[in-house]
Amino acid sequence: METAGITDVTEVTEVTEVTSEAELREIIGEPQPRAANKARYALHDLDRQWLANSPLCLIATSAADGTCDVSPKGDPAGFTLVLDDTTIAIPERPGNKRADGFRNILSNPHVGLIYLLPGRGDTLRINGRARLVKDAPFFDAMTVKNHRPQLALIVEIDEIFHHCSKAFLRSQLWKPETWNAEAVPKRARIAKALDSQEMSLEALEEYYGPSYEKRIYG
Repeated sequence: METAGITDVTEVTEVTEVTSEAELREIIGEPQPRAANKARYALHDLDRQWLANSPLCLIATSAADGTCDVSPKGDPAGFTLVLDDTTIAIPERPGNKRADGFRNILSNPHVGLIYLLPGRGDTLRINGRARLVKDAPFFDAMTVKNHRPQLALIVEIDEIFHHCSKAFLRSQLWKPETWNAEAVPKRARIAKALDSQEMSLEALEEYYGPSYEKRIYG
């Protein structure tokens, strides 16, 4: 498979930086009207269909000081609840308890979401303002494998639009013949090298082994 790009940059003093929107526009041009004006402010039936079938979204957040985070959220398709035409809710599941995105939201509610459908190159994007809630009547509807979430995000939609497939076509993400899962060490070896040196490799391989999936709602 052909690849492009630089894997190791040792010299960055020769870069030419873009410092204004005017300069940016001179390079990339202006968007077509249909792209510039495609943002909407309420859910369409097609958006609801997308959310009902999406098992994964990426949530981008930024703290008040500008610190950023992007966190994946995944569950069975339809895990995002539509509360009304301008409001959705996303359950939280057991994780590593860092809560980077949640801590960001507590100081800056603005979020950006991208919803994916496996095999599809186009995506659904939502920008809005989030609130972190610890209980609500709809929590029961978010129960999966006997796990009722302790937290959820309520997102009030500021804008919503569908995005084209160019990035997925360029990356060939959904083409199995391009996949190379063995290109880097497995998760256990990465953990041993970077963040769990105190554990043996055997213990980490057991932790991240076949039983790992059975514990993701525990």
